[in-house]
Amino acid sequence: MKTTPFTQKHLSLGAKMAEFAGFNMPISYSGINEEHATVRKNAGVFDVSHMGEFILKGPHALELIQRLTSNDAAKLTAGKVQYSCIPNSEGGIIDDLLVYCLEPNNAYMLVVNAGNIDKDWNWFTTHNTQQVEMHNVSSKTGLLAVQGPQATKILQPLTEMDLLNLKYYTFVKGRFAGVENVLISATGYTGAGGVEIYFEDKDNAGDTIWEAIFSAGAPQGIKPIGLGARDTLRLEMGFCLYGNDIDDTTSPIEAGLGWITKFTKPFTSSVLFEQQKTNGVTQQLVGFEMIDRGIARHDYPIADAEGHIIGRVTSGTQSPSLGKAIGMGYVQKQYATIGTEISVMVRNNPLKAKVVKIPFE
Repeated sequence: MKTTPFTQKHLSLGAKMAEFAGFNMPISYSGINEEHATVRKNAGVFDVSHMGEFILKGPHALELIQRLTSNDAAKLTAGKVQYSCIPNSEGGIIDDLLVYCLEPNNAYMLVVNAGNIDKDWNWFTTHNTQQVEMHNVSSKTGLLAVQGPQATKILQPLTEMDLLNLKYYTFVKGRFAGVENVLISATGYTGAGGVEIYFEDKDNAGDTIWEAIFSAGAPQGIKPIGLGARDTLRLEMGFCLYGNDIDDTTSPIEAGLGWITKFTKPFTSSVLFEQQKTNGVTQQLVGFEMIDRGIARHDYPIADAEGHIIGRVTSGTQSPSLGKAIGMGYVQKQYATIGTEISVMVRNNPLKAKVVKIPFE
């Protein structure tokens, strides 16, 4: 298994470790519920160094991004970030990603999912017909997500960059905890506020940054958080997880991602997506909460009142913040209306649930 700059830290802290996207990653430290509450109410630190980062440079960099991603990256100015997806030619999703504008029309950073680094890199390489300068810096980039309502207050003393007024989906670059060229963005996968910190993994930069964050946050009770709580936090917000809620067979229109699918320019499968937006889709990703006692799990069938299978669960958990079982899944379009009663088949036993709006509340 691959390691991150912080693997030894996780082991020394007694984290429960497991393989994730080929990396040895911390799943939990003190327990998912406790870690989840720490991020919602205070601040927690996630090691997400397994994520992939590509740098694209040159006069045709934006054009390549525009052709291969669904959102309109031409709207990005320096210091702005955009959520987008990479469609395949069959109307599915190769990956979802963040696009960082380092220098308009000339330099961008793409942040992709760990399990899709090679797939995404090959797709961009294959379609790079205008010799855009491309660098896969995934293996030498460290990434910590410091999430929660107290995150920026804890981090501000470690830098002269203004983190307290950093707007959502913007970033700054500078000196942080004594380390140069650190990129800090007001992004994350929890819906709890906070930032993500990117740095080059050299000269023990990871150790320096980790120690500084935990030293600064000790009085407020900052804690390390595993991927288990990252999943429950993102699910409460209704954020899609690649491989569960979106994949090579689902379209962004079906997944409720029409807002990142812009028809102001041509891109892979844009004609098909525009037809779906105009004519409607046959299935739709919805949020639901359980009425009967039970937890929905990935790939459990979803049925109507008569027991006919109408879809499948993509994600499900017991929500630590809400104290109820929630989930997401694809259902036939006519069952996607808020308030519709459905059944989740748990070991062939139909358990009642109802479609609710996302984010969950």
